[in-house]
Amino acid sequence: MGEDLHTESLYVPVGSAEELHLRHLWVDPAGEPVLFVHGSIENGRIFYSNSGRGLAPFLARRGFDCYVADLRGRGQSRPPISRRSRYGQTEAIVEDLSAFASVLEQRRGEARQHWVAHSWGGVLVSSHLARFPQRIPRVASLTYFGVKRRILVRNLARLVMIDLGWRGIHTLVAAVVGYLPARRLGFGSDNETRRSHAQCRAWVRDGPWIDPGDGFDYGGALRTVSLPRCLYLAAVRDRCLGNPKDVQAFIAESGSHESHFRLLARTHGNLHDYDHISMLTHRDAERDHFPLVSAWIATGRV
Repeated sequence: MGEDLHTESLYVPVGSAEELHLRHLWVDPAGEPVLFVHGSIENGRIFYSNSGRGLAPFLARRGFDCYVADLRGRGQSRPPISRRSRYGQTEAIVEDLSAFASVLEQRRGEARQHWVAHSWGGVLVSSHLARFPQRIPRVASLTYFGVKRRILVRNLARLVMIDLGWRGIHTLVAAVVGYLPARRLGFGSDNETRRSHAQCRAWVRDGPWIDPGDGFDYGGALRTVSLPRCLYLAAVRDRCLGNPKDVQAFIAESGSHESHFRLLARTHGNLHDYDHISMLTHRDAERDHFPLVSAWIATGRV
């Protein structure tokens, strides 16, 4: 990854017999810590590559102390998801994110934190902060890439990917196999447990922002607390997984907080018309909108 960039893998015990993987990347160990959280059928590699590309290496070289999470069973977390995996997104919100936050607090003390999320990872982060508002003062900023909770937009991409795929075929596959083998079937970079897929499906179909596991009312909680300042980035070619209209709907239901919306599109001065994945993986992102993210985290200005 280059002589200037240091990396290590940390493993964090969670649950009954699992370990969470946390990829640590840094140049300046005293830099402000940044936690990265991936979305569904993903893992932390959406934020970095072995060649040193990606948002996490970029921010590490800008002086931030970066920690990229693999949620339970994903990426290098152990063991991988199988039909024996019984956890879902409730455990990710309550246990996994608490464990990752505790690592940052133990290693960096009172240093102000910054959290970055892609897609469903942002829903998990906002839900976590709604449920544990005592953590909000420690988090100085949020940066969300293509984050939506409900998919309200109606188009061909939604019909194929969500109505026929996520709600239909994928539900049947998860019931037969015992988990959703998204990686093996070629429509995701990692797998999902049957429970996490079902809980995500309940929210995506315009269900209330209430935990399907224990009934916690996240939407209600966010009417009484204020999230940290947040930069919401949407991609103009993101047809349904983080459609700009659905991103704006998520902002509206997230309570009163300092929010800034930016559409990544050529008509807005960007180098490309990005989609849900390329907004983080395109080779030109480092000279296009990644500097905006770095400035936002450092100064709160966009």
